[in-house]
Amino acid sequence: MQDKAQPEDTLIARTEGAIARVIFNNPAKHNAVSLEMWEKLDRLLAGFADDAGIRVLVIAGAGGKAFVSGADISKFESERATRAAADAYNEAAQAAYARLYHFPKPTIAGIEGYCIGGGVNLAVCCDLRYCTEGSQFGIPAAKLGLGYGHAGLKKLIDVVGPARAMEMFYTARRFSAAEAYEMGLVNAVVCDGELDAHIDDVTGRIGENAPLTIAAIKAASRALADDPENRDLAKLDKMVQACFDSEDYVEGRSAFMEKRKPRFKGK
Repeated sequence: MQDKAQPEDTLIARTEGAIARVIFNNPAKHNAVSLEMWEKLDRLLAGFADDAGIRVLVIAGAGGKAFVSGADISKFESERATRAAADAYNEAAQAAYARLYHFPKPTIAGIEGYCIGGGVNLAVCCDLRYCTEGSQFGIPAAKLGLGYGHAGLKKLIDVVGPARAMEMFYTARRFSAAEAYEMGLVNAVVCDGELDAHIDDVTGRIGENAPLTIAAIKAASRALADDPENRDLAKLDKMVQACFDSEDYVEGRSAFMEKRKPRFKGK
């Protein structure tokens, strides 16, 4: 395991073989996010995206009580009190959200406890979301008088549909893990204490599969969620063809015929 963190770090980056992990580490404030944390997240994601050895990214929160509880309200006076300061904060947050949403490899949100406001936005930027039974979800923007950007709203609508998204915003109430699963916000709900094992199982399965195939599927899913005029279908076709032209395709066929697990290299 490679651990790039210091104990006082509010954002921790770790690599465990082919798995990269980013952990929000502000448990005293339920992992609320500051401007500095958004900026660091953007840098970390850029580095992991360029690392050919990384096949899966996991986002989680420290402390066992929260995934991410949104913006650090205690820093609003220092980071968002003026229009210029608010714009700088929003720009940093949106850059990090975009970097995560377009991360070229599979991304997983491991949610334990509160997933509130920006935490929900962070989660829906990931491909897969798993939570514990005691997790709670909510978007309290209407209770705080905050404006909420259309990019984040669209991502939530893409995941849960417009009616459920509107309910989350209009009521600003907390939703249970069971409700989150029912609306499609999370892929599965696991027993408390079993989240890490469940995510390890999922990342292990993903890591055994062909990286080029997965990259093509990820790119296509993001393109199809975009406006039609912005879709580069020719690029997607090239990524599909690259799968058929790859050594991994040969390895996959050979492994199937030989009744063994394939050893994919992403080439």
